[in-house]
This record gives sequence, structure tokens and C-alpha cells, in this order.
Amino acid sequence: MTGTERFSLKDHLFNPATVAQLAREYAVLPGFDAERFESDAVAGLEGRELLARLEWLADCLEPYLAADFPTMADQLESAMPAPLDNALSDDDFGQFIHALPGILAVRHGLEAHRERALDLIYQATQRFSMEFYIRPFLNRWPEQALARLAVWALDENYHVRRLVSEGTRPKLPWARAVRLTPDQTLPLLDMLYADSCRYVTRSVANHLNDIAKSEPDLVLERLGQWGRARRQNMSEMTWMRAHGLRSLIKAGHPGAMTALGYRPDAKVNVELMLITPDVAIGDALRFACTLDAAADVPVLVDYRIEFARPQGRAGQKVFKLKQAVVRRCQPLVLEKAHKLKSNATTFRLYPGAHRLVIQVNGVNRSEASFALK
Repeated sequence: MTGTERFSLKDHLFNPATVAQLAREYAVLPGFDAERFESDAVAGLEGRELLARLEWLADCLEPYLAADFPTMADQLESAMPAPLDNALSDDDFGQFIHALPGILAVRHGLEAHRERALDLIYQATQRFSMEFYIRPFLNRWPEQALARLAVWALDENYHVRRLVSEGTRPKLPWARAVRLTPDQTLPLLDMLYADSCRYVTRSVANHLNDIAKSEPDLVLERLGQWGRARRQNMSEMTWMRAHGLRSLIKAGHPGAMTALGYRPDAKVNVELMLITPDVAIGDALRFACTLDAAADVPVLVDYRIEFARPQGRAGQKVFKLKQAVVRRCQPLVLEKAHKLKSNATTFRLYPGAHRLVIQVNGVNRSEASFALK
């Protein structure tokens, strides 16, 4: 790839090589025409986005499968590659091309073959995470699907256990919504938070972070219960607490700050100095701040940029600066060069008056204006 070419995730995941891999795996099916499958599948990739390419590959595979779902499920399981390594403690969720059984489980098993479809998802998630494909079952059959997940939460395979948390997340990226309440999902997390695998506990923390956006007090209460139970080791519990509260921390939520050991009312003085009060788009905003206190104080220092937006609309982002302890009579000096990228794909910059705010333990302590040109 040259410097002017942009990385394409969809082309990286779905291309002639990965389609050929699928063809080799499904060659175990009687009557499977690998050459025709490859030709048809590759020809239809162009013009389709990432998830649409998965649906297209499932379309190409269906003609080689039985019409009745139980037999189809047997065929799909017979073509599955070896499970992901269960001896690890943290792993990615597999290759996207192995999502096809999940797609077909939803298409053909959701209504008339629920239990067989869930069996297929159980096998498939050991090759590729089925977090997208368990969700239709949770919406259509919440009681039965949750009962199955409660069994899977105790499974020996950590990919299966992780699915229990990830598949029920309220705000799972890219995925359809699930109509579940925290009262339905938190009992599952109670079974998973003491897991020995970071792959699982990361999902639990992400799930908590989702819930915290609407019910912060509920999450803080649950984390307190887990900490007092001492089922998880202290270092992992500390990590999960910080990761699960990260959105609340960015928002300066006092309860979250206190839970992490940062007092919002801590007596800290902050002096902010703008090194570049005028900045061109594409250059860096450079600033320094000095923190001092009369007693030792743990601090979580963030900085917030309030951006100029068209028609006066508000726009802001919070960024991490430093996690430290300000020692008595020993000022802490922090410096930062924040690149104001001209080619950011997720946030467009506009010239005008901007504001930089220094937050300590979630509280605004000092601010200054700068001009973006």
C-alpha cells in the first residue's frame, strides 16, 4: 500500500484469498462446487460494505446446503475449522468469514428451530464471536435465550463465556439493539466478573460501561458489591472498575471519581499556560500546566477541548493527560502537544475560537481560549 492509499478493512477481511479459504472448508459438503462458489462470491464483493459482504457470502453458500434447518446445521458444523485455542487467556474473536453459521442460524432457525439454532451458535462462537447473532434470539425468545446464556456462563470455553456478556451488551457497536434491562443482564455478569480470562472480564467491563451511560448509580453499586465479595483478584478488579467507569470518568461523575480513589473536592491549584495561543489546522496545540497542593493528593488529570462548530453548535472532547500523585510542596508540571489533525475521519475541525479546560478529578480547574486558523 502506498502512502496515498487508505487501508480498507472490508477488503482485508473479504477478498479472493479468504473466499478461497472458505471454499476449502466447505469442500467437505457433498456436491459443493468450490470453483463456482469462489467465482460467484468474489464477483459480488465489490460495492458491498463489510457486513453486507457477510450476508452475500451466506447467499452464495445457501444453494449447497439442505433446505431443512436441522440438516443444514449439521452440514455447517461439519465444515467448521478447529476451535480457537482455549488454552489462552485473551484472544481475538476469530475470522469474520466464520460468521456464516450465525447468519444462517438467524435466517432459518430463529422461528421454528430455536434450540438447534442455539446449539449451532454455541459451536460457531468457538470459531468466531456470535455476539451479533445471539441478539435476535434474545429479542424473539428472551426467557429461553437468557436461560441458555446462564448455562453458557459456566462453560469451560472462554469464548462461550465471553459471548454471554458481549452478546447482551446494551450498546454493542454495529449490532442491532436488544430489548433487555439491567435486571436481566446483571445476574449474568455476576457469574462472569470473577473470570480468570481478560477476554471475558474486558467484555464485562465494557458491558458495565454501556449501562453506566444511563444508570450510573446502579453500576457503582454493583462494582461495590463485587469488590466486597473478593471473588476476583484485587488487580483485575481495579482494572475492571476503571474500564467499566471510563465514560463516567470522562464526564467527571463524582461517584465514579470517588470509586477510583480520586476526590473531586481535593485541594489542588492549577496554573495553565498556553504555549501556542494561535494554532493552524494540522499543527499542534501546545500547553503546560502546573499542579500544586498542601498535602499529598491522588489526581486524574484530563483536558477538554471545546471546539468551534458551524451555527454555534457545541462540540467537545475529553482527553487523558496524567494519572499521578501531587506531593506536598512538590509541584507537578505537565506538558502536552495535541495535534489538531486536518484529515480526521470522525471529527471535522473548523477555524474559530476554541477553549481548553483542565480537569482534575472531574472538576474544571483552569481554562484558556485559543484561536484555530
